[in-house]
Amino acid sequence: MELSSKTCVPCRGGAPPLNGQELTGLHDQLNDGWEVIDEHHLRKEYRFENFGEALAYVTRIGGIAEEQRHHPDIYLAWGKVRAEIWTHKINGLTESDFILAAKFDDAMAEAPSEG
Repeated sequence: MELSSKTCVPCRGGAPPLNGQELTGLHDQLNDGWEVIDEHHLRKEYRFENFGEALAYVTRIGGIAEEQRHHPDIYLAWGKVRAEIWTHKINGLTESDFILAAKFDDAMAEAPSEG
């Protein structure tokens, strides 16, 4: 089953964060551009033609995050959006973080062209 078709599962805490091969296996299922930073969080930067397109994307992924009840750090600047994802409750990565990342990539692929 593709990551983007799964649903994020709320973390109750106490579970160990993923590491090593578990991270590699999930990372390999993501589109290019996602970085695993210190086995702690995921990061990707998306590029846009202008501020309006970047803002529209933030609105889309914000809706996805709210729907999934999994809330990343999202940074907006002219022509770019950076997403950083991790599970705050365990201060590390879970499968849900990779699911959310895949959903963000799907939202990018489905973005209407404004040009």
